Parts: sequence; structure tokens; C-alpha cells
Amino acid sequence: MPAAHATTTPRGRRPVVAALMLGMALAAIDGTIVSTAVPQIVGDLGGFTVFSWLFSGYLLAVTVTLPLYGKLSDTFGRKPVLIAGIILFLVGSLLCAAAWNMAALIAFRIVQGLGGGALQGTIQTIAADLYPLKERPRIQARLSTVWATSSVAGPVAGGLLAGYADWRWIFLINLPVGAVALWLVVRHLQEPSRPRPATRPRVDWAGALAVFATGALLLTALVQGGVAWPWFSAPSLGLFGASALLAALTVVIERRAAEPIIPGWVWRRRTIASVNLALGAMGLLMVAPTVFLPTYAQSVLGLGPIAAGFVLSVMTLSWPVSAAFSDRVYNRIGFRRTAMLGMGAALLILLAFPLLPYPGEAWHPALLMLLLGAALGLFQLPLIVGVQSTVGWAERGTTTASVLFCRQVGQSIGAALFGAIANGVLAARLLDAPVDGLPGDLDAVARTLEDPGAVSSAAAEYLRRAVDAAVDHVYVGAAGAAALALLALITLAPRRFPVITEPSDSPTAPDPAATPTASEAAPARQDG
Repeated sequence: MPAAHATTTPRGRRPVVAALMLGMALAAIDGTIVSTAVPQIVGDLGGFTVFSWLFSGYLLAVTVTLPLYGKLSDTFGRKPVLIAGIILFLVGSLLCAAAWNMAALIAFRIVQGLGGGALQGTIQTIAADLYPLKERPRIQARLSTVWATSSVAGPVAGGLLAGYADWRWIFLINLPVGAVALWLVVRHLQEPSRPRPATRPRVDWAGALAVFATGALLLTALVQGGVAWPWFSAPSLGLFGASALLAALTVVIERRAAEPIIPGWVWRRRTIASVNLALGAMGLLMVAPTVFLPTYAQSVLGLGPIAAGFVLSVMTLSWPVSAAFSDRVYNRIGFRRTAMLGMGAALLILLAFPLLPYPGEAWHPALLMLLLGAALGLFQLPLIVGVQSTVGWAERGTTTASVLFCRQVGQSIGAALFGAIANGVLAARLLDAPVDGLPGDLDAVARTLEDPGAVSSAAAEYLRRAVDAAVDHVYVGAAGAAALALLALITLAPRRFPVITEPSDSPTAPDPAATPTASEAAPARQDG
């Protein structure tokens, strides 16, 4: 099928782009906004022992539904999927604001996540539909800016609303923003009419259920392992074993399905498979700065929460700038080489973190994060733009969803893996602690260091050095993930991405019923 763009003129694209940015902000901010409001929520609803599911449930629902929404958008169009996602997200937000206990709030957060999965995948796909290859870095850089800014602003906004208003406003503020995005999509997003298929499209509901169940069990094992129960306990082993069996069943179902949710070509095509693995590794390494750097800044450097957040947020300044200018690099040396350049720089930056002086100054890690953001902007955007440009309209939703799915799974694996590494290093250091009765995990140590009178000055200094060592090991592990991303690109990615030259690269969208031109039938290849 020829490529189909959602609008035909730059003027018509503007309100759609505004809707995409609003939708991206909603999906990003709700992943983090609850974190600083947990004390108020627990104080009102109770449920301290299960409050972590406020984050895990949302992440789980977003991740496991990405492949389904990608396939649905390729089958039925982007607009109905995006509209359904926004409505589901707003319904979930309204229900969260009306929650009467912690169990209800967790359930409604999952409903929110079901809508958030549609927002993330479909927005990225529509962005690729809207713009031809040479203009895609512009819209992707905008979306990266919105995502990064919203993710960092989430905890601040949550704390302000919980402290000066009521925690329920965290969810109520989604309603007007989402309503505007919904109105813009309904009013201005015009997808070209497509020829009616000879046979009625069939949705692989069995495959969708299998993918959902497999992802749910695997992510539950990763998120709760080492937290709710020990890693080698019966619950962990049972969940991992059940997810492995379901994964095998999913492969069988998908091979027999006429229209599988995760088609085999996603992994058979070298370009898509290598990008999936590389971005999965990037999701894994991102856990080091986003999860462990704030703890390092507060516990080792002695910064307050706001200053610690600034040390991390500088990464969001350089990332979109680097992404916006990445086209000038990949147009010269190619997608693959540009991504390798960015990840190679990220590898060196991550290895530099353990070399920082102790305790050091706040600008030391801030400078590294500024450089890391620039390196990852040079890595991620060329791969996303490149892989989206190797497929036509009918495969772009599935391809984009597979990339985002792998990145999300990488983050979940990274949180579990690096959490285990940090706590293992910390436990080893605390065996020879100067005093007895010290906490044994990273979160408890961080809380102890926040109270000056909790331990002696010598014990506090020992704990700070233990946290420093634990975070250093995490960054070494993140450097290992960067090396895996490089390895995937070097060994699997083709030297030239088979980019499809679409007639829609001109200002006017093509007639979907027209016969494909030679440029569509024979993909152009880009060096690198």
C-alpha cells in the first residue's frame, strides 16, 4: 500500500501537531506525577504496602498494550485508535480522582495506562505520517522535548498539587488538557481514504491476550522482585516460569494467526530487529540517571530534592537540541553510523561517572548528564526516524510500537537489574559498617541520611561512601548496556538502511489507490 499522510499542507498540520504534543505531555507526566504525592495519597486512602503499584500498574498497562495498538492503527487507521486512547485515558483520570481506596486507585491507574499505551505508540506513528523523511527530525525533536520536560516536571507538579490543593487534582488537570487534544484530533486529523480491503480485517484477539498476559507476568516479576518478595522466592520463580511458558505459547499463536499482533517480520528484518535491541538496551541504561542519580545527588552530594532534580533535568536540555540537529549528521554519514557515534559517546560518559571525585561538586554529574543527553539525542532519533522510513504506511504502526515496546521492557529490566546490583554492593559494604543496626537497602539508607540525628557522623559518612560505590557500579552496568546497544548495531544493523522513497515526500499526499511508483517499489538505501 502506498504511504498515506494524515494531512496535506503545513497549515493543516499545525493543530494536529498541537494535539500530538498535548497527548504526549499527558502520557509522559502521568508516569511520574504521582511520585511526590504518595504521602498524601497514602494518608487519605491507606494501602502503604501496595502503593508501588500506582507506578507499576500504569507502566505495565502502557507497555503490554503497545503492540496491540500498533497493529490496530495499521489495520483500522491512526485516528480511531488515538481517539479511543484519549477517551480511555480521560475516563481513567476521572475515575482516579474519584477513587475511594488504594485498590480502586490502582485499578483506575491501570485504566489510565491502557489509554496511555495508545497515546505513546499512535502519536509517534502519526508524527511519521505527517512529515516526509527530511522533515521528521523537527517533529520528533518537539515530541522529545515535550516528553523530557513533562517527565521531569511531573514530580514537581504532583508535589505542588498535593501540598497546596488536593492530590485528586493530579488527575483532574488531565481532563481539560485531554479534551482540547481530543477536539483537535477529531476536528483536524484527516486521514486519506483507503481502498476497502477485499476481506474483512481480522483482529488477532488470542494473540493480543497472550501478549498482554506474558508482558503482565514478566513485568510483575521484574517490578516486584526484590521488593515485595526475594528474587529467588517461590513468587518470583513462579512468575518467571509462567511468563516463559506464556511466551512460548504466544509464539505458537502468532505463527498461526492470519494477522498477528507481533508479526514475525518485525524480528526477521535486520533493520527493525537491530533497532529494537539497541533501543531496548538504551531503555536499560536510562535507569541509571533517572532512578539512581537523584539518590546520589541527595545522599552523597547533600543536595535538596529540587537541586537534585536539576542535576538530572539538564539532560533534557541537550537531548532535544542534539536530536533536532541529528539530521545534519545522518544525512552525511547515515543512520547507523550516527547512532553508533551517539552511543559510543554515551558509553564513555557513563564510564566517566565512577571517576568523579568524592564527594565532588554538583556541577560534575550535571555536566556529565548534559553530555549524556546530547549523546542519546544523537542515538535515539536517527534510529526511530530511520526505522520508520524503512516501512510503508501499513506497517509503520506495528514497527513503531515494537520499538517503543522494547524500550519500555528495557527500562523494566534495568530497574530490576540495577536495583539488585546497587543493593548487593550496599549490603557488601555494610558488612563492615562502624555501627550496627544500619539499613540494608538503598532506599532505606537514603531516608536515614535525610535525618541528621539518625546515626553518628562517622556512620553517616560511611553510608555516603557506600551509596557512592553502589551508584558507581550501576553506572558501570549502564555502560555495559551501552556496549550491548553498540554491539547490536555493529553486528545486526545493515550498513545501509533500506529507506523507502515515498512520493508523499512532496507537499501533496498521494492517492492511496494509485499504483505505487518505482521509487516506492524499490527502496532507496542510505549509507551508514
